[in-house]
Amino acid sequence: MAWLSKLLCCILWLVPTVSVQAQLHKFVLVPASTYTIGKKGHPVNPLRTVTIDSFRIATTETTNAQFAAFIAATGYRTDAERMHNAMVFEPGLDEFEWLEDSTAYWRFPNGITRGGIDNKMDHPVTCISYSDIMAYCRWAKLRLPTLEEWEVACRAGSSTDFFFGNDDKKISEYANIWRGHDHRVADSTDGYMYTAPVASFASNAWGLYDMYGNVFEFCTGKLQPDESASVAHARGGSWWCSSYACHYFNSYDIGRVNIHASFSNQGFRTVLLSTK
Repeated sequence: MAWLSKLLCCILWLVPTVSVQAQLHKFVLVPASTYTIGKKGHPVNPLRTVTIDSFRIATTETTNAQFAAFIAATGYRTDAERMHNAMVFEPGLDEFEWLEDSTAYWRFPNGITRGGIDNKMDHPVTCISYSDIMAYCRWAKLRLPTLEEWEVACRAGSSTDFFFGNDDKKISEYANIWRGHDHRVADSTDGYMYTAPVASFASNAWGLYDMYGNVFEFCTGKLQPDESASVAHARGGSWWCSSYACHYFNSYDIGRVNIHASFSNQGFRTVLLSTK
């Protein structure tokens, strides 16, 4: 009967139900309350209070294995596969310089010549667009956190620039980031040049991993009511970010990108549709 057990496991892996997808993610309950978010003087995220309902947010970023289940079940083709315009990185580039690679997509997030994800199924999926992520969420019956929910979860009750204080010197305990002075020389001093397996670094006080670094995490919401529908926002920084460039691995900054753009440093984590 071993064959039957294996068959059932495969069927459960492919069927897009709430319970199956919930089992593929672990979630933390964030209680309904009024929270302080933002930073004094910040141009797009000023210091303020927000009142939010309770929600359950994934403890880790969505992995290659989880995204592969979606592809296997639906046959979905990502923006990078259709448009052949993904942006990738390799050491030697100037700051904020990226390469367009027509071969890059989520299975080869830095292009075919730089290797694939066969041995990285526990890494966060990347080289996907906001549009791709919304398709995944519809299938999985999950959603993205709002900009405010993400920050509340990231801060985990803190009021400082980082959930561990105001000094970024402790960031190496909590985040996979670029530690080199620039990007001209490869940096893997923390063991990873690109992404790291999810939960490789310490969590915040609420048990959420990789809120800083690894991959930028997309959120829903707009910074301005009249903001273009083609703009999406992501938070937390990525493996590419350093103390000398980007520095978005904090609780307050908010990035922006086109909803169809695919970079090898952007991903996501999910939220349950209901807290029940």
